[in-house]
Amino acid sequence: MLVLEGAQAGLSWSTILRKREGYRLAFAGFDVEAVADFKTVDVERLLADPGIVRNRLKVESAIANAQATIAAGGLDRLVWSFVGGAPILNAWQTLAEVPAETTESRAMSKELKRLGFRFVGPTICYAFMQACGLVNDHVVGCFRYRRV
Repeated sequence: MLVLEGAQAGLSWSTILRKREGYRLAFAGFDVEAVADFKTVDVERLLADPGIVRNRLKVESAIANAQATIAAGGLDRLVWSFVGGAPILNAWQTLAEVPAETTESRAMSKELKRLGFRFVGPTICYAFMQACGLVNDHVVGCFRYRRV
């Protein structure tokens, strides 16, 4: 998810969703160890792949982030630590209330950057938190609000 969220920066989410299978193929099924071992030849292969967003900084960040994930011993415990180990259930009444970033996403961004991650600004981190269920930002009136 972090690869996809970083790729989405500056683009529509629908663009990334249409390319999700291309990303899965290009990035070895999102196998972190395999991606961490990618070399210059792999970067060039990825930059020629129309199935993904062909942005050198985003491609190189995916590899660097895989390497940082391994060095950190994984991401699960780390990212969940920013929400106290349980999803944050927000009580937004309208979509206009949903923030682009939060105190927690700013803290996550700062720590991930310290650990060597790239393309992990606070907005990307908050989108990651939403997509992975660390926060529930369904508005209270949404049928999914209590089901997440």
